[in-house]
Amino acid sequence: MHVLTNTCKALKRNSKKNPAVSPDFLDKQRASLRRTHRQVIYLNEKELAAIDEYCRQFKISAKSALYRQAIMERILAGLDQNHPTLF
Repeated sequence: MHVLTNTCKALKRNSKKNPAVSPDFLDKQRASLRRTHRQVIYLNEKELAAIDEYCRQFKISAKSALYRQAIMERILAGLDQNHPTLF
């Protein structure tokens, strides 16, 4: 038993520590992901009712995340389909 504890202590001393992520890097990353540009959309009664029903049915509480995801999926799919070609 004594040999086992000495081995464990030796392994702890010899184990390499992973370098910590720089706090400056984390601050820059958080700042780059911060949403600062506001966009306003207007919906008619039917559109709003459809969105409300969808959110109720799928238990979605954050409509802004739903809008962002739907818009970005549509935009990225369109960009994939219409990518520039060389020839």
